[in-house]
Amino acid sequence: MEAPRLVATDVDGTLLGEDHEVSPRTAAVVGRLVARGVPFVLVTGRPPRWIPPVATQLGVVRYAVCANGAVLYDVEADRIVGSRPLHPEDLTRLELAVAEALPGATLGVERVGEHAFDDQVAQFVAEPDYEHAWPGGGPPTEERDRLLSHPAVKLLVRAKGMSSDAMAAALEPLVGDTVDITFSHPGGLIEVAPAGVSKATGLLDLMERTPEFAGIRADEVVAFGDMPNDLAMLRWAGHGVAMGNAHPEVVAAADETTATNVDDGVALVLERWF
Repeated sequence: MEAPRLVATDVDGTLLGEDHEVSPRTAAVVGRLVARGVPFVLVTGRPPRWIPPVATQLGVVRYAVCANGAVLYDVEADRIVGSRPLHPEDLTRLELAVAEALPGATLGVERVGEHAFDDQVAQFVAEPDYEHAWPGGGPPTEERDRLLSHPAVKLLVRAKGMSSDAMAAALEPLVGDTVDITFSHPGGLIEVAPAGVSKATGLLDLMERTPEFAGIRADEVVAFGDMPNDLAMLRWAGHGVAMGNAHPEVVAAADETTATNVDDGVALVLERWF
């Protein structure tokens, strides 16, 4: 394809190396494309509060699509500009399906307020026996009935000892197309969003809301990703790029496979044009 008019990329396992840093080579090419007027959007499973450390490394990020498409975040203004949550009745219905498909699984939720860090909202909350999939301190806890009593942009289901692939396969037959199930971590963690919400729909929603994206078509977008939560975006974009470290489903769906995230795979592709 010709030079893209918009570049969209996943963050973990794609843009960042194992040290959670953007390499100098990647930062340089991103700076060049933005200087030429090409928007650069982070499209991630991360919540908004995990975006500033990445955006600061680049210095050119205006927008991020978070929570796998459920949240639109204006980085410069530190403002949530849109969200599509699961409502308490959805969460209660999911709780029953999880209990049947994944006995013993524990639950957590992501919520958003008006800003990335909003003291008025307990943003990531889990039930007391939930074990975090990433290093670091555990989240605030609530009993399950209270946990599910407020809207959430993402339900996290944790079943340590199972693969995320196996968890998704067990739960999907019970919920059908009433929600969107995906994952960005292979080790026993699936992420549930409202039906029809994906990184592709979140990016499209952002483009439709934002004047600087006016007139950009899907076939003029290059998108990068590595895990199943990137599949919809890579299929939607004019040119979908899988990382060398990507999940096999992502490789199969992409138009191209580049080098791994630790070998500047994003930069290798973008340097063709910028």
